[in-house]
Amino acid sequence: MIKTLRKHRCSLMDSLHESQGRVDCLDFLVWRMEKEKQSLKNKEKKERHYKMENITKPELTKEWDKTFPKSEKVSHRKVTFPNRYGITLAADLYEPKGAEKKLAAIAVCGPFGAVKEQAAGLYAQTMAERGFLTIAFDPSFTGESGGAPRYMASPDINTEDFQAAVDFLSVQENVDPERIGIIGICGWGGLALNVAALDTRIKATAASTMYDMSRVNANGYFDADNSADARYAKKEAMNAQRLVDYKNGSYALGGGVVDPLPEDAPFFVADYHDYYKTDRGYHKRSLNSNGGWNVIGCMSFMNQPILQYSNEIRSAVLIMHGEKAHSCYFSRDAYAAMVKDNPYTDNKELLIIPDAVHTDLYDGGGKNAIPFDKLEEFFSENMR
Repeated sequence: MIKTLRKHRCSLMDSLHESQGRVDCLDFLVWRMEKEKQSLKNKEKKERHYKMENITKPELTKEWDKTFPKSEKVSHRKVTFPNRYGITLAADLYEPKGAEKKLAAIAVCGPFGAVKEQAAGLYAQTMAERGFLTIAFDPSFTGESGGAPRYMASPDINTEDFQAAVDFLSVQENVDPERIGIIGICGWGGLALNVAALDTRIKATAASTMYDMSRVNANGYFDADNSADARYAKKEAMNAQRLVDYKNGSYALGGGVVDPLPEDAPFFVADYHDYYKTDRGYHKRSLNSNGGWNVIGCMSFMNQPILQYSNEIRSAVLIMHGEKAHSCYFSRDAYAAMVKDNPYTDNKELLIIPDAVHTDLYDGGGKNAIPFDKLEEFFSENMR
């Protein structure tokens, strides 16, 4: 009987040891899984930190280098913020001196090929004098903003640039996030309308002396090249240029505004020259004042219409243009398309400014052509 009990005891102990081994193994597996899980969390934190640390901040000019005088009515400082593509954008922030309550805010960009030290900064500073917190920013790949290669344009990324500016303004302690608007000048006027159709946070949009960059790239000036054959020829030339650039390892510049001005230059070319190539508006970082965009820099605009859903914009829109501007047809047509079949037309307006040409709405043209009183009224009324 004792032998039998010893035998059963040994079997029982073997079973217990085997069970304990299984438990130990399970404990070990759970421990390893927890450790791996924590390791993954730490890795994610490290990667997030690494990525944020490696969003390069551009070198920002410290001195006042604008094409307009500094106002004593506002405070000014440089700021940066990222867009969702990880590109760091540089901006000038203008704030009314003595402001104590939360302010309505406006982001300004343009003209297409200009920098924030030109027209955009003038608009931003003047609107800050009138009680708004404003920023004028350089778009991706240009000016003091990041992004490589340089001097590229993108319907998508440049739309995102405006939205990133709205992100930045929305989290400022002295800004009311429910009262944010945008101003787009020239080619950025068309992009501003595109943003208004996409970003429901924007309460009011002003497009000044606007270009539809998709239309002008696809159809040429005044729609003179609006044919399949003409577009095909442009695409052929740009795709050939892509290969040249690829082999060279660099991008050919298309050239800024022509200088010296030819005697037989069209009026609109002379108009641009009068702004970008003279003391009136020249700036060393401005594309139009210098080497211009890359030859293939605006290629994607050709088949990516930016105003496809403009007639679904519900927020307030003011489109303003000079009566004698070569580009006025962009605004007239954009307004007509925006209000067609749109149930939200009571807050849409087209303002044609008598005797004004295209660049008069960049800096006033020496005749106070920019209707800042109207802009103040428009944004105040629609961002209450």
